[in-house]
Amino acid sequence: MSDRVNGLAAWSPRLLSVLRIAVGLLFLEHGTAKLFGFPHVAYFDHLPLVSLIGLAGVLEVVGGVLVILGLFTQITAFILSGEMAVAYFMVHAPQGFYPVLNQGEAAVFYSFVFLYFAAAGGGAWSLDAMRKSAA
Repeated sequence: MSDRVNGLAAWSPRLLSVLRIAVGLLFLEHGTAKLFGFPHVAYFDHLPLVSLIGLAGVLEVVGGVLVILGLFTQITAFILSGEMAVAYFMVHAPQGFYPVLNQGEAAVFYSFVFLYFAAAGGGAWSLDAMRKSAA
């Protein structure tokens, strides 16, 4: 059993990268829906770019791409964690205390996952790791 656990632990930096890429792709989708209408979300039709939701869309597209690539992961993830915390408290928390009832689960999830990336970095398969090994 110990050998299996140690074997899985050796994959930890790579699985961190897999998690980062998956979360980045899902997050990017929120931004592309807001800014480019893909996938189409009717609520975002005619979204003014100069608005809080427009700014969120820019952060989600730029931040999502950087997270996917693992480039400037820690600072990007810290900013995105803050974005999601603000989104939760501005949009969801006023509708009720429990995230399952105020539809804020995704915002809470993203905020804490990005906070983890801010501390842990991008993992083994990231441009940050390649930059460190080249230096």
